[in-house]
Amino acid sequence: MSGPSRRAVLAGAATAAAASSIAHADTPPAVLVSTWDFGVPANAAAHAVRQASGSALDMVEAGARVAEADVTNASVGIGGFPDREGHVTLDAVIMNGRGDMGSVCALEDIVHAVSVARRVMEATPHVILVGEGARAFALDQGFETTRLLTPAAEAVWKRWLETSDYAPRANSENTDWPGGASDHDTIGILGIDLTGAMAGACTTSGMAFKMRGRVGDSPIPGAGLSVDDEVGAATGTGVGEDILRVSGAHAVVEAMRAGLDPDAACKRVIERLARLRGDKIADHQVALLALDKQGRAGAFALRPGFTYAVTDAAGETRLVRAESLFS
Repeated sequence: MSGPSRRAVLAGAATAAAASSIAHADTPPAVLVSTWDFGVPANAAAHAVRQASGSALDMVEAGARVAEADVTNASVGIGGFPDREGHVTLDAVIMNGRGDMGSVCALEDIVHAVSVARRVMEATPHVILVGEGARAFALDQGFETTRLLTPAAEAVWKRWLETSDYAPRANSENTDWPGGASDHDTIGILGIDLTGAMAGACTTSGMAFKMRGRVGDSPIPGAGLSVDDEVGAATGTGVGEDILRVSGAHAVVEAMRAGLDPDAACKRVIERLARLRGDKIADHQVALLALDKQGRAGAFALRPGFTYAVTDAAGETRLVRAESLFS
């Protein structure tokens, strides 16, 4: 796949920024955005916290917990599809716009990985805890254990074992998908509280039937999530390995710092990924979502199908389908 020239990309980004400014001119400022259709109930829970004067961290944690507790969501929390050995392992990160952050990777037996991540941020000198260490910390902090592998997810895993066919499936969050390896399994949520402070969270059960021990972009600060009160916030969903290669969320925030609006910033990073990886991402989906400090929301995807939920200060939520680089 041959990429466009740098001049063409910059010109395209400028055009996208201008068009986006027009498109958002009559849209009330957003206070919450989150990935996929299941972001709608997540935003509702987060907005209720905002109305009660909760902090931005409280908001995004509450929203992420909704997805984690939804047994019908096969990509986050309880009910998530397991790794190829039958273990459901969770990854999550939470951060505010002042550099405070916490993360857990490959966490087992605890539904609310996002809350454990917040406890890592607030109760330890560390940023990331992994595996057995993360689980031991959660138990020490009073979190209860729960069997994360539901009968429905176990049945899908057992059917998958018959072929062990491991192939990414684009936009599987929004489909009734009976098997195969999901290429993006995440809810990312970004919020602005009543004081104007920002926070974000990202939580996932990762790729279905992944290799044991695999961790993607979602719990990695700067890859799956980045928040800066001076600029805005961004999160990603899709093939985590691709997002890691371009430090996706951080790159979007820095593009906004340089003057691009959220749509154009997300597009710039997706275009860079396409130039970098070429045909290696021919069957992959990657999407980036951003919210700047003025309340402008935007997103861009590698391929069609990515949706995101946008909520304004009045609590009105709309579901938006992002534009994409390829059809």
